[in-house]
Amino acid sequence: MATVLYLDELSKKYGSLQAVHQLTLQVEAGSIYGLLGPNGSGKTTTLGMVLDVIRPSSGSFLWFGRSMSKETKLRVGALLETPNFYPYLTAKANLQVVADTKQADHGHINKMLDMVGLGTRSHTTFKGFSLGMKQRLAVAAAMLNDPEVLVLDEPTNGLDPQGIAEVRDLITRIAAQGKTILLASHLLDEVEKVCTHVAVLQAGKLKANGPVGDILSTQDQLLISAEELAPVLQLLERLPYVVQFSQDKNSINLSLSEGYTSTDLNRDMFAQGIVLSQLLVRRKSLEAQFLEITQK
Repeated sequence: MATVLYLDELSKKYGSLQAVHQLTLQVEAGSIYGLLGPNGSGKTTTLGMVLDVIRPSSGSFLWFGRSMSKETKLRVGALLETPNFYPYLTAKANLQVVADTKQADHGHINKMLDMVGLGTRSHTTFKGFSLGMKQRLAVAAAMLNDPEVLVLDEPTNGLDPQGIAEVRDLITRIAAQGKTILLASHLLDEVEKVCTHVAVLQAGKLKANGPVGDILSTQDQLLISAEELAPVLQLLERLPYVVQFSQDKNSINLSLSEGYTSTDLNRDMFAQGIVLSQLLVRRKSLEAQFLEITQK
């Protein structure tokens, strides 16, 4: 799969503040790549650097294997800040202004309005839009020149549940067209539901990155006990679907490979003559996983 964006030890320092520290990442074509981290973790600064808005202190980045240029900029659409349009102009008129600025075809305007669900509101003035509608209009503006990549900074920030659902649906529909999406978010739930890949940032440093299913795994955690733990531990060593386990006084904590459940474990224990006195299933929260990653 082709690499759309490559960051090589990219850093940004503001005086004594190290906003981003030697960040190396690779975004593949067709992925929805999330930069996940709390406020101040370096997400927006990173996006600003790769969009040529902020000058890096050191390191480099490549779009489509090339340095940033006018040509590569035309292949990337971006929404970095709060949507900013002329309040008394209609949605369509605002996009006409944007199209002229980007030298984009006006023939794309109605198509983009339909794509973001604003086709029937094209003649409504911007000041009459809800925050969610304003956000969707901004996405339409970013997509006017049919870019290959869409960059979004906190796309659901401040939205109500309906607005969040609408923007999430829009992101997945755009990705389904073969577009690559790079988004920053501090919301674990958003990244899990929308993204295919994630990079976890903390204080400007990369803590973990990879497919969402690997980094933010929602594996069940099991707690088991038995009268004698020695034979239990011996069997756990032999079971191929036991990912990891650890003993804690009179019990054992463990996790299983995807596709296996506590039923499989209980059955195999019983088959070896081991009767568990306790088998407790505990779902590991995304918050707990995030804290584990950032505290390493």
